[in-house]
Amino acid sequence: QVQLVESGGGLVQAGGSLRLSCAASGRSFSTYAMGWFRQAPGKEREFVAAISWSGGSTYYTDSVKGRFTISRDNAKNTVYLQMNSLKPEDTAVYYCAADSRRLRVGIPIYQTDFGSWGQGTQVTVSS
Repeated sequence: QVQLVESGGGLVQAGGSLRLSCAASGRSFSTYAMGWFRQAPGKEREFVAAISWSGGSTYYTDSVKGRFTISRDNAKNTVYLQMNSLKPEDTAVYYCAADSRRLRVGIPIYQTDFGSWGQGTQVTVSS
């Protein structure tokens, strides 16, 4: 019920920054928690960050804490992932995802919690 399109990926040197954007289509965007996942070659898709529908709660995987920030702008139907101090191990395809239900209590962190996915955007960090 939510269509998502990621943008902002690219090639950056280690220590650099990128900001990913995820534009959503849907009248109820502000009622869905949103998340970011990533998948590197030969690895399973992994959780990166999520933000509650209210914007009041966020959660990050340990490897990105202190470096990445998830945020949302409901007026623009957009969620962001600000990535600082990038490392080569951050190289992956990054996917935006929307919760499978509205007004979830708590915050979703598992792939099965999410019902809509973007096509992904490539992030490559060179050493």
